[in-house]
Amino acid sequence: MLQMEMVIFVCLVLLMCVFCQEPSSKVVADRYAVFWNRTNAKFHRGDYHIDVCINDYLDVYCPHYEDTVPEERTERYVLYMVNYDGYSTCDHTAKGFKRWECNRPHSPNGPLKFSEKFQLFTPFSLGFEFRPGREYYYISSTIAENGRKTCLKLKVFVRPSNSCVKTIGVHDRVFDVNDKVDNTLEPRGYPSTPLPGASPTLILLQMLCHCIVACI
Repeated sequence: MLQMEMVIFVCLVLLMCVFCQEPSSKVVADRYAVFWNRTNAKFHRGDYHIDVCINDYLDVYCPHYEDTVPEERTERYVLYMVNYDGYSTCDHTAKGFKRWECNRPHSPNGPLKFSEKFQLFTPFSLGFEFRPGREYYYISSTIAENGRKTCLKLKVFVRPSNSCVKTIGVHDRVFDVNDKVDNTLEPRGYPSTPLPGASPTLILLQMLCHCIVACI
């Protein structure tokens, strides 16, 4: 009997997660394309930034070259998600983690593309959870042949839910962001990661809380 109650509870949680979403968020989501290479002029000033809404996507395109371009002339990057200090100093060692790696400049299928979905909750181990009203930071750095350090960095502001207007299509836009800087990182599951030994009921209750938060 207890197992049957558990199944019913799970079904209710899933139904709530599905039907509490805004109708527009189930139909459309903006996609923001960023071409991660030195020739992208938007990186030159060091203040490249975009505004997104929850459920939008960031598509990062890695450098790609024809087979005739020698390896030593190609760009390769390791991209990190960092806090504000790491962003301002272009240093991922203090508080940051590896997000993606652009390591196939001659990929036969075109440029490598990595996508980030800005969502409140993710069940995936490599996913990341985002909060409206906060800023998130991506950086990469390489050492050029002349010994100078080249830093590419991107700031993403997740707009409050009440300021989001959905539009259809892929965008590569720049917005002015003057909101307060948050010098933290929220890894997946924080603060909602179940404690070791947590019961299935507690875990399901946490899932229900996520759904309630998403509906607000």
